[in-house]
Amino acid sequence: MSEVAPYTVRDGVAVITMNTPPVNGLGNALRAGILQGLEHAAADAQVKAVVLIGAGKSFSGGADIREFGRPREKPDLPDVNDFQDALKKPLVAAISGFALGGGLELALACHYRIAAPKAQLGLPEVKLGILPGSGGTQRLPRVVPVAKAVQMMTTGNPILAEEALQLGLVDEIVQISNMSGDLLDAAVVYANKLVAERKPLKRIRDLQAKSDGVSFAKIREEVAKASRGYPAPLEIVA
Repeated sequence: MSEVAPYTVRDGVAVITMNTPPVNGLGNALRAGILQGLEHAAADAQVKAVVLIGAGKSFSGGADIREFGRPREKPDLPDVNDFQDALKKPLVAAISGFALGGGLELALACHYRIAAPKAQLGLPEVKLGILPGSGGTQRLPRVVPVAKAVQMMTTGNPILAEEALQLGLVDEIVQISNMSGDLLDAAVVYANKLVAERKPLKRIRDLQAKSDGVSFAKIREEVAKASRGYPAPLEIVA
């Protein structure tokens, strides 16, 4: 198995640990390692569920900036997300620290998400003048109300775990004292509970956007006013 995405099995739950410090950037080696782990878990009849977690203090800070400007290598993040989405075993993202950009998109492609109390979740790409590139613009509005999703994407500002719980972006907050150890223990218990209770796989692709009757024309107007002509936010709501 990959050194940057170690694979272990605990109590029938496969654990894939992202380990590319300092923020578990989603470079090619890590993307390939995650996909390899998911494929192994899918094929192992003894594995009933999967947990995806970050080593150290964070889940993932998103893209590996060292790859900016380079030709894309396979698998790209949408390839990984597609496999996550199609996995027939419960897949739980265990989020500590940051889940930002591609890190949040990775979590959104999991069936369930649990988080530490101080975790931050967001899509900050707009602050770099770019758009979320791995399905975040499609998945986020299916989980949280459209107006809130647009706000998160066009400002780039993250939200804390408690607000994410209220919005339905995370399913449970885990009180922990040891960042990685306690969270992993809780994630394994949570995954086994999903299996025992035969919970359905919550695939975001199957959900409808939560428009709540909000006028998209009105949203575009408000974004245009707030962005003062800055192009990236306008592209998100184009």
